Amino acid sequence: MRPYLPEKPKPSQNPLSWTRIRQSFTYTPATFGLAWKSAPRLFVGLGLLTLVNAFLPLLIAWLGKLIIDAVVAGDSALTLQWVAIELGVMVFQSFSQRGLSLCRQLIGGRLAIDINVRILEKALTLDLKDFENPEFYDQLVRARREASSRPLAVVSDSFMLIQHGLTLSGYLVLLMNLNVWAVIGLFLAAMPAALAEIYFSTTTFWARNRRSAELRKLNYLEYVLANDSHVKEVKLFKLGPTLLRRYQAIAESMNREDQQLSLRRSTWGYLLSLIGTLAFYLCYAWIAMAAALKKLSLGDLTFYVAAFRQGQQSFQSILGTLGGMYENNLYMSNLFAFLAIPETTATPPERVITARQEEGIRFEQVSFQYPGQTQEALSDINLFIPKGQSLALVGHNGAGKTTFIKLLTRLYRPTRGRILLDGKDLQDWAEDVLLQRMAVVFQDFNRYQMSFAENVAMGSIQHETEQSRLLRAIDHGGADGVLQGLPKGLETPLGRWFHDGVELSGGQWQKIALARAFMREEADILVLDEPTAALDAEAEFAVFNSFRALTRDRTSILISHRFPTVRMADTILVIEGGQIIEQGSHDQLIAAQGRYAKLFALQASGYV
Repeated sequence: MRPYLPEKPKPSQNPLSWTRIRQSFTYTPATFGLAWKSAPRLFVGLGLLTLVNAFLPLLIAWLGKLIIDAVVAGDSALTLQWVAIELGVMVFQSFSQRGLSLCRQLIGGRLAIDINVRILEKALTLDLKDFENPEFYDQLVRARREASSRPLAVVSDSFMLIQHGLTLSGYLVLLMNLNVWAVIGLFLAAMPAALAEIYFSTTTFWARNRRSAELRKLNYLEYVLANDSHVKEVKLFKLGPTLLRRYQAIAESMNREDQQLSLRRSTWGYLLSLIGTLAFYLCYAWIAMAAALKKLSLGDLTFYVAAFRQGQQSFQSILGTLGGMYENNLYMSNLFAFLAIPETTATPPERVITARQEEGIRFEQVSFQYPGQTQEALSDINLFIPKGQSLALVGHNGAGKTTFIKLLTRLYRPTRGRILLDGKDLQDWAEDVLLQRMAVVFQDFNRYQMSFAENVAMGSIQHETEQSRLLRAIDHGGADGVLQGLPKGLETPLGRWFHDGVELSGGQWQKIALARAFMREEADILVLDEPTAALDAEAEFAVFNSFRALTRDRTSILISHRFPTVRMADTILVIEGGQIIEQGSHDQLIAAQGRYAKLFALQASGYV
């Protein structure tokens, strides 16, 4: 196997400029809005405690000077008084710092939940085509990757910036009386290390963004190697070692890149921080010499040294916080970019349309082309399905049958042409009204890791408490036999993901999927994509014995490769290459001796 080589970043992927730095901070107000909406009282508490903690270090430094001066003066009572006051201030500072930490923790927990809910709510508004686009998944991975930590970091860093700014302002007022140029030099010496942090923050962000697809590959390989739906083939085909090597190759490559970046970041950070250290000790030496020459008292020496050190630390903290905010805002740009993906409105605005006075489904010159593809999946489909009639679709895999179903259910929108339901364009139906009229079973139906009752009730979740409807749906879908064999009846957990779950066969899951469709009793359009593919012959016979009764007065659309099923339909379409090549009843198509008759004869010959 070829070793995995990560894609080298393009030069344009990491442009560091003042414009980009300024633009990145535009996400801070929006992030504040998210935090305020999630926990307004805690947000206010965080702000107040930040202000308190900004001025306490100044007070403590000043009290330290007063204690030293009292000691030098030999005044024991005054010394004890200032020590007691400093103790009280220190206790209060510890309390306020604990309060800050608690506020951050509580806001973080609330904010993480709310933002993940926002991401999932956004996902619910997007079309099927978005979920079939790899670029969309890269955006989703980037948005979710650090959504639980970065918003809190932006809020915390913003308040820390305010705190350090106020603290620094206090020290500046005190130090300016000593030597202005020493103060300026001390602060300028901290700039190179901060700029290096901003540079490496940008580099790290773009490296992680570029590797979104690789991270998805890692997640997928983990899923294949450690999931019950894949374990049979992994073991029987001895795929484990090969897939594990692929996983290790990708993970090791990503780790090597991270290590190199971390090493460069640490090395440059250390070397540039020495400039600030050197500047501080030059100022320290100057103050110490002034004290030795009796130009400053011992208390002044202690105070100014502490003020210089803490002032420089505050300035370094401001620069570091700005670098952290810049990095965190870069990650927030991923979140807001995902939340800004255009949504397809459920009900488009009113428009002038040509309506037909008819009941049924009509395809008018309908074509569909998948994004990025050059060939149409369906081309110039013209068809009318009268209300209450059944239609079967026949064709080889990839002919366009499932695409037809996705267009009918408005999961896709036609590239050209339009689909009418009862004379009204499908795009003009309110989403809720349209979906209530349709019951669908896809070939790749969901297997919910929930109870038996919940699995069936998913077909009409607003009626999940109506047990009589639930039992009717189970009977119509042929799943009553499955229910009888379960230890806890309707409340039996299905699947092996959680404790005490019962795993079912493919055929049993399919019966539950059919029951889920029949749960939607108000639906007058029934769409079944290979509804009996996993059923045994006896179960299939039972389902189709009741199929006509269950679809009476309903329009039904059926996809199947089993001709005993197909021949029951009023009309059969043969689709090939995205086009309808034959249309008619079973008897008509057999008499025509075309493609359908040939396929029917081939399948029938297997039973002779």
